[in-house]
Amino acid sequence: MKSMLLALFGIFAFSLSALAQSPSAKPPAQPQQAQKPAPAQTAPAPAANAPSARPDDVKSLDSILTALYGVISGPAGQRDWDRFRSLFLSQARLTAATKNTDGSPRIRTMAVEDYVKGAGDYFLQHGFFESPIVNRVQTFGSVTQVFSSYESRHAGGEAPFARGINSIQLLNDGTRWWIVSILWDEERADNPLPKEFASPK
Repeated sequence: MKSMLLALFGIFAFSLSALAQSPSAKPPAQPQQAQKPAPAQTAPAPAANAPSARPDDVKSLDSILTALYGVISGPAGQRDWDRFRSLFLSQARLTAATKNTDGSPRIRTMAVEDYVKGAGDYFLQHGFFESPIVNRVQTFGSVTQVFSSYESRHAGGEAPFARGINSIQLLNDGTRWWIVSILWDEERADNPLPKEFASPK
């Protein structure tokens, strides 16, 4: 992609009352044991200004990956950026790992809105179609990591002008899938796609 982990912390407050002792007063009542309040149930927030996601876009891992690639692909013109935003957490980051002309590493990290602005201007003037080649999925609990090799084209049916790998981090909050981050690098002469990612089996 010409483009994530959420940690939820429950904070428990403890309070003990200090009781003054007086020889002429009745013995003080025993202080009550501190109670642990239940951790707040915080639902993940979508990217800024995003409407609710389409249920079919976020109901499964396959559906959110399909929506991600589909929403940025198309002929020159406007994209459905509200749909794009609805796939991501508000804190999501999209990071491109590339190289400068002198071969030195270059990293560009973007918020969702940064990507919308930069890619949106480009897409208005250029056709862009990106599709996955191979998706390798690993999941632990609610956290999923997908290594997704891709091909980019200016028009459907053309030879790809670029290939690379998107490292996509996602989580499932029990009701839907969210994209937390995307980190990608492009194929170059000194950085060819590994054989297992270059073509589907």
